[in-house]
Amino acid sequence: MYEVLVINGPPQIGLKMNINFSNAINGIAQPVPPIWFMRQAGRYHSHYQNLRKKNSFMDLCRLPDLAAEVAMGPITDFDFDVAIMFSDLLFPLQALGFGLQYSDDGPKLDIHLTPEVLSRMTPFEDAWPQLLFQKRVLELTRRKLPEHKSLIGFVGGPWTLFVYAVEGSHKGSLTASKKYLPIYNDFCKALIPLLKKNIDLQLEGGAEVVMIFDTAAGEIDPLLYSQVVLPQLLDLAHTYPKKLGYYSKGTMGGYFPKDFFTAPWAGLGFDHRWNLPSLLKNLNAYKHPFFVQGNFDQALLHQDPHEFEKTLKFYMQSFKDMPPEERARWVCGLGHGVLPHTPEKNVHTFIEMIRKEFASGG
Repeated sequence: MYEVLVINGPPQIGLKMNINFSNAINGIAQPVPPIWFMRQAGRYHSHYQNLRKKNSFMDLCRLPDLAAEVAMGPITDFDFDVAIMFSDLLFPLQALGFGLQYSDDGPKLDIHLTPEVLSRMTPFEDAWPQLLFQKRVLELTRRKLPEHKSLIGFVGGPWTLFVYAVEGSHKGSLTASKKYLPIYNDFCKALIPLLKKNIDLQLEGGAEVVMIFDTAAGEIDPLLYSQVVLPQLLDLAHTYPKKLGYYSKGTMGGYFPKDFFTAPWAGLGFDHRWNLPSLLKNLNAYKHPFFVQGNFDQALLHQDPHEFEKTLKFYMQSFKDMPPEERARWVCGLGHGVLPHTPEKNVHTFIEMIRKEFASGG
């Protein structure tokens, strides 16, 4: 592990400094970028696997002591700079009355959304207390975290939660979800107040930022995205200025009109289809500059160690060519979540190489 100290001069390897996620939020230059991965506490990790052998996935999410222990695993083992609340994005659907079970095949809802089901969803007053456990998870995780490590929460994007409510997953062409597009706004009338309360609870629990993960966003075309999905996202961003991040899977620049980038986001995550150095160079053109998280292709972590190191060095070079002030808002990570069976050795290598290369100036 390489840590960095800057004292009126170049960074020095071996001395200690906190690599600060809040610096990236605020655009404060630092030699080494903070690092966190989506799904960094997950199935690839032996720490998680050992806990999962003894506990159900539901218990790992809902019991604060267990959820905090899962979240702390990658901090302890890999020294990520940010811990992520260990939970699942489907719990608001459970609170709305859809039921929720987990098996080795993944999540399963007891009922699926149809026009008839809309009127039978659990009212807000009865739904929101069912999410209090996430506040407690964050409080306990925050107590366990070293002071200089950051903590973030997350919720599912409204469109992604709609897709899960209709289909039970976000795989395939989403034919049923697109068939039921006319009821999306009515669904959001119940969902959005619950998501806002969920975000309130997570911020109260100690989350510095709450990410919105929209994994089904890339399965709808850009015009429908702007017309149907974007209004709820902008409402959330303006309700919580500089407190929310957003990540959508499989989307490109054509999805996002000017209103999206000028909303007061704390940060935006981008997958490996984006040119992040180019985006970082142009951040000052935005009214509300945001941190930029990503975007190494997560599948490349499966390469043989020697090839992986070469690939990672090639990826780093365009960022290293930028002065620290120009990449001040970069949060280093993957294009999407860590994949199952990812070699832990390559996760260690990723973090160590990023810190060593940027601390030494290459």
